[in-house]
Amino acid sequence: MSKETKVIELEEVAIRFSGDSGDGMQLTGTLFSDASALIGNDISTFPDYPSEIRAPQGTVGGVSGFQVQFGTRRVTTPGDYAHVLVAMNPAAVKANAPFMRPGGTIIYDQDSFTEKNFEKAKFSTNDPFEELNLDDYFKIPVPITTLTRETLKDFGLDNKSILRSKNMFALGLVSWMFDRPMDYIERFIQNKFGKKPSVAEANLKVLRSGWNYGMNMQHMTPRYIVHPASIEHGVYRNINGNLATAWGLLAAAEKANLELFLGSYPITPATEVLQALAARRDLGVKTFQAEDEIAGISTAIGAAFAGDLAVTSTSGPGLALKSEALGLSVMAELPLVLVNVQRGGPSTGLPTKTEQSDLLQALYGRNGESPVVVLAASTPSDCFHYAFQSAKIALERMVPVVLLTDGFLGNGSEPWKIPKMADMPVITPRIAKNAAKYKPYGRDEKTLAREWAIPGMDGFQHRIGGLEKDEMGNVSHDPENHQRMVDIRAEKVRRVVDMIPELEVCGEQKGDLLVVGWGGTFGHLESAVREMRSLDHKVSLAHFNYINPLPANTHEVFSRFKKIVVCELNMGQFASYLRDKEPDFKYEQFNKLKGLPFTVHELCEKFEKLLEE
Repeated sequence: MSKETKVIELEEVAIRFSGDSGDGMQLTGTLFSDASALIGNDISTFPDYPSEIRAPQGTVGGVSGFQVQFGTRRVTTPGDYAHVLVAMNPAAVKANAPFMRPGGTIIYDQDSFTEKNFEKAKFSTNDPFEELNLDDYFKIPVPITTLTRETLKDFGLDNKSILRSKNMFALGLVSWMFDRPMDYIERFIQNKFGKKPSVAEANLKVLRSGWNYGMNMQHMTPRYIVHPASIEHGVYRNINGNLATAWGLLAAAEKANLELFLGSYPITPATEVLQALAARRDLGVKTFQAEDEIAGISTAIGAAFAGDLAVTSTSGPGLALKSEALGLSVMAELPLVLVNVQRGGPSTGLPTKTEQSDLLQALYGRNGESPVVVLAASTPSDCFHYAFQSAKIALERMVPVVLLTDGFLGNGSEPWKIPKMADMPVITPRIAKNAAKYKPYGRDEKTLAREWAIPGMDGFQHRIGGLEKDEMGNVSHDPENHQRMVDIRAEKVRRVVDMIPELEVCGEQKGDLLVVGWGGTFGHLESAVREMRSLDHKVSLAHFNYINPLPANTHEVFSRFKKIVVCELNMGQFASYLRDKEPDFKYEQFNKLKGLPFTVHELCEKFEKLLEE
């Protein structure tokens, strides 16, 4: 290495790759992230997709981004602000300027910085950096388009095919800057384009050209060292929340010795759950891509009646459409898992942006008194655990369970230690055994769960449905029976509390401020609380994964703190729920609805203000 090369050693780094939707930034970011995880860095990623399909090239609305933070210690967020921005056009700089760390590095394709592209991005001058007050940033202009064309001039490719390889040049350059292993990336390209050797060769050559450019321009390109993290021994893979959810359901089906059925309708950002399970026919999975959301859940209810581990998946607007059939599952008392990968609303809202928008809909969004169990995952990898737990609760207590994830978790990724199936909890479905004593709505005294009789079991003929019924499954309009059955269904959900762990507190067990969150805000809240504690503030975190029912010790935990602040990506849905369930406390709120996760910086500012008051 040249003596002139500037080497910077960091504990953690956030990089944002950004460009048009067709520039391959998601693939670039994913490959860089996987390579970082492979050498032992802890990572957290945040893909940021445009809401418009085929937005005009060069416009801010068409910018697609991917941020990854990796480090030598535990990484819980993709980073508030990027140390390095790789921008393929002026619009990418404009869209991401607010998310840059002061004094950071901007690598940009100088070939795309033309007057025409300045106009598309709605710059009023020909100097976007000055216009965005980015003069103090370290800027590295690289003629990425020109160098890609030069690299592939003898390949006989058309201009469109050549430009598709630009992202590989950027990936090669950034991989040199951060000393990422090229062998993994090269193997991926060879496998991805195995049936098109010429395309694979072109991408590999551009990738190496980017690496070599970094080598040759050491005097102007800094190099960073981020040492591997110290992590628990085991077999790991990088996984996103949607894939983890699918695999958690697969594991539950195996432990329950049942076939897995998914009836679903494609919807952003939940579609990958359907795709991941559809690919596992080798494990006996049955998937049905229905014509709409209603058909999706209805087929799943039919599969539950027939004895499968039944699942349906969706996002906000789809949950609204599934509400009537979910009520049928409540009334029939069939085990069902409904996965809702939340996004910004209302209506179509922000299809590609994250939001904790559907909590009240999951809790109350049905006609009549129809309680369901509600869980929420916290990180991309623990979507596996909570999908498994959702199935276990549904099968053992004969209730529908709603599992809430969100776009941030579903698309984001992190290293995941692959568990051994032998170490997973046992799942014991409540299959009926004694035909002589069987009653369709006869119940276990402790749990109130009814028995599950599968069609075809000799002597277990029965009738269930959407009308109110008595213990034998006969339709009943008796007022006293209706009151009794409503009470039983509600109490059955409340008794699920004996299956869930007590609420844990991160930090001191009592103090001045308790930060309360749920679901996908965990990483940012934990990081902010850790930062506040490093400044000797008595701040702790209570993060909820089990929402209905709440953990049994919720009231006791809350009582040990002087102030409580509920932080969520909505207008205060969980805070409202807590005021109903735990009315003895005052709840401060910190809410955000920008289609983006919290930042640690804004959380710390809020906590400091609350402590000063």
